[in-house]
Amino acid sequence: MAEELQPKTTLGKSFPVKPKLKPKARTLSQTPESKYWSSFKTQQIQNLISSINSISFSQIPPHLFAAAHSASLTLFSSQTLSQHSVISSFKDVVSCSSFRSDGALLAASDLSGLIQVFDVKTRTPLRRLRSHSRPVHFVQYPFLDKLHVVSGGDDGIVKYWDVSSENVVLDLFGHKDYVRCGDCSPVNAEMFVTGSYDHTVKLWDVRVENSKSVMEVNHGKPIEDVMFLPSGGLAATAGGNSVKIWDLIGGGKLLYSMESHNKTVTSVCLGRFGNESGEEAMQYRILSVALDGYMKVFDYVNMKVTHSMRFPAPLMSVAFSPDGMTRVIGTSNGSIFAGRKKRENVESGLVNFWSLGRVEEPQKRLLRPTYFRYFQRGQIEKPSESDFLVVRPKKLKLGEHDKLLKKFRHKEALVCVLSGKNPENVVAVMEELVARRKLLKCVSNLDNEELGLLLSFLQKHSTIPRYSGLLMGLMKKVLEMRAEDIKASDILKSHIRNLKRSVEEEIRIQQSLQEIQGIISPLLRIAGRK
Repeated sequence: MAEELQPKTTLGKSFPVKPKLKPKARTLSQTPESKYWSSFKTQQIQNLISSINSISFSQIPPHLFAAAHSASLTLFSSQTLSQHSVISSFKDVVSCSSFRSDGALLAASDLSGLIQVFDVKTRTPLRRLRSHSRPVHFVQYPFLDKLHVVSGGDDGIVKYWDVSSENVVLDLFGHKDYVRCGDCSPVNAEMFVTGSYDHTVKLWDVRVENSKSVMEVNHGKPIEDVMFLPSGGLAATAGGNSVKIWDLIGGGKLLYSMESHNKTVTSVCLGRFGNESGEEAMQYRILSVALDGYMKVFDYVNMKVTHSMRFPAPLMSVAFSPDGMTRVIGTSNGSIFAGRKKRENVESGLVNFWSLGRVEEPQKRLLRPTYFRYFQRGQIEKPSESDFLVVRPKKLKLGEHDKLLKKFRHKEALVCVLSGKNPENVVAVMEELVARRKLLKCVSNLDNEELGLLLSFLQKHSTIPRYSGLLMGLMKKVLEMRAEDIKASDILKSHIRNLKRSVEEEIRIQQSLQEIQGIISPLLRIAGRK
C-alpha cells in the first residue's frame, strides 16, 4: 500500500545545455523614426568645385534647390536630383542664396560684398545690391515679403533692402564681429534674427525706430547658424559643438542645449517626420550637421536625439524640402549627399490616373483540376490574423554530452566535452554539474589522463573574463583535491607550471591596466571640469 500511495515520478523533456556566462551583444532595436530617416535613399552628387557653403529650397513645387559652391550657383531638381541649371555670374565665391516665397526670384551673395537677384527661369541678374564693404555671408527673403531682403556680412552690419530700388532701407548696428547667419520669422515679415562671431544672436524688428535689436541672447561660442522654429516663438542656434533652443517669447530663456557633436556644428535646418497626411505630418525635427561628419536628428519637444547618420567627409550645409521628400547635405570636398524618400502610390505610376482614366484590375484565371497548379494551391498562402496556427514542434538535436547527461553519466559527459574544442560547451556542462552538485565528485573520480585534459582546459581558458568566475574557483578546488596525484605525475606538473605562467601573465596585464587607468583618470577629471 505504501508503494501505491507514493507519487509517480516522470522525467521532463530534455534540452541541450547552454552556457549561462556568454555575454549578450548590445544591439539596439531600430525605432520607427530611425527607419523613417533611413528610408531616404542617398545619392552622391560629385564634381562640384570647392565646398558647398549653402543649400536652399524653393517653396513652390517642384521645389528646386540651389547649391552654392566656388563662384557658381547650381540648381538641382529635388525629384530627379539631376542638374537643372547653373548661374555663374559671380566674380567671387558664392556664400549664400535664398528663394523668394513664390519661387520666381533667387537672391545670392558672394565674398566681394555684392548681392544679386536672379530670375530663376532665365538666370539673368535683375538687381545688384552693393553696400557692404566686406564679404556677405547671409542673405534671405522674408517668408511673407516679396519686396525686401535681409543681409549681413563681415562688416558687422545687418542691412534691410528694398529690392526694386536697390537701396538700403535700414542699417542695423549692434554686432561686434562678423555676421555669419540669420533667419526670418515665419509669422512676421518685419522680424528676423542674426548670428555673429561675437557669440550673440540678436532679434530685430524693422518697425523699431532707433534701429536697435529688441532682444539678444549669448550662445557662448561663435554662431555658425540660426533659425526660427515653426511657431515663431522659439529659435535654434548652432555654435561650437552645441545646438541650443531659446524661448524668444519668454525673454530669451535657454530651454535646452544639445551637445552630441564632437566638432563644430556648421548648419541646422528644419525637417519633418511622419506621413504626408495626419497628425504625424506636424512632427518637426531639427537636423544638424558638423565637421565631425555626422548628421543628427533632434526632437526638440522631447529634448532628445532620435537618429544619427555618418558621412565620409566634414559637412558644411543641410537643407530639407518643404514637401518632406528630399534631404540634401553639402560637404567640404564638393560632394552633395541627396536623399530622396519614395512616395507611396505615386512613383509606381498611379499619378497618371487623371490622364489614363480608370484602370481595371486584371481578372485572375480560375484554377481547375486539369491544371498542375490546382494541386499546389495553398502551399504559399500566408495565415491571416484570425487563423489559428498549428505549429509542428521542432525535433531537438542533442549532442553526445547532452545524451550522457540525460542518462546521468556525469563524469563521461565532462570527459566528452573536455575532449572537444568548444569551450562554451565545457562551461555549460560544468554549470549543469554545479546545479546537480556533481562537479566536485566528477573531478575526484578523474584518472590522470582525464585530469590532464581538465588542467589543460583551465590553463587555456581560466583567464578569459567571461569564464574566469567559474574556472578560477574550480582551479582552486582541483589543486586542493588532487594535490597528491599532481605531485606524483610529471605530465600533471607541467600542466600546473603552464597554468601558473598564464596566471602570472594575466596579473602583469592587470597591473599595467591599473597603471594606465591611474594616469588617465586625473586627465579625464580635468577635462570634465572644463
